Amino acid sequence: MSIAHLGVVIPVHGPLDEAVQGLLTALIGPDVPAAERPGAVVVVDDASPEPLDPAALPAGAELVRRPRNGGFGAAVNTGLTHLADHGAADGGGIDLALVLNSDLEIPPGFAANLVVHAAPWQPAVVGCRIIGPDGMSGHAARFFPTTSQQVIEWLVPLASQRHRDVLHRAVGHDLSADRGHGMIPVDWVSGAVLLLPLAQVREAGGFDEGYFMYCEEVDLQLRLRARGIPALLDADLTAIHAGGGSAGNEARRRRWLLGARLRYARKHGSIHALRAGLTAASCANLLWNTGRRAAGRDVNPLAVAREELTLIHRAGRELPR
Repeated sequence: MSIAHLGVVIPVHGPLDEAVQGLLTALIGPDVPAAERPGAVVVVDDASPEPLDPAALPAGAELVRRPRNGGFGAAVNTGLTHLADHGAADGGGIDLALVLNSDLEIPPGFAANLVVHAAPWQPAVVGCRIIGPDGMSGHAARFFPTTSQQVIEWLVPLASQRHRDVLHRAVGHDLSADRGHGMIPVDWVSGAVLLLPLAQVREAGGFDEGYFMYCEEVDLQLRLRARGIPALLDADLTAIHAGGGSAGNEARRRRWLLGARLRYARKHGSIHALRAGLTAASCANLLWNTGRRAAGRDVNPLAVAREELTLIHRAGRELPR
């Protein structure tokens, strides 16, 4: 499949900063050979406080503005809809969509190489290895979420041990894929880089817009798996992901993440089991923090417990159905 049949979707909420401009330059800048240029590049302005200026985009990029901020999945759906009616350079249309977070750094030829590597597996969802600016793995390949994974991640006593392989596996990181080579079948891959078969994703209803941030890519890949569409990690390609820019602060990130996980549990598991497990973990955290306070640490065990329990039960009540 030619890269001319590839459309790129980049959701943005905020200014066209240096990171976004760098990503666009890597895709369609003046030094990118024609054979490596996607058939379309769409920047989706997810109702940024100050509307993005289309004149600030490089030649070859299109701007689509949403009237309200709907979150990652809604912004990507807007881009996919735009691509569905888009004609590629040879008139063949767009068959593949590459969703990229706006704070990524990609190497030269990244999009073309991803399309070539993924071609024998299509239709499929394909991601790549993700690392942070510090060179540490972002664990792009993961197992489908379970209640036990999320309860373990909630436990403060284990926080200092999360560098260990046993804890990585316990929270759902697929270390074999993360350390492998070639194209590796996995349960799901990170939404920072997602190569998607456009027609099949739209037939499945696209991203569930009930998720504002987090878990929407897991939900989509689970639904696609039920339709026979696998997910794979291209372990021979790597992108650098700054991460954390969308959430803005830790309290909001935790609220969005927990709300998304509860929505996922309601759809695909048991929301009651997840809330019960997290509540039990918060009780364990209370005991742990009480011991830390007795040892002279600057922590308020009751305040932390109230915050956690309020988050668990308020996020559950506020979930859209």
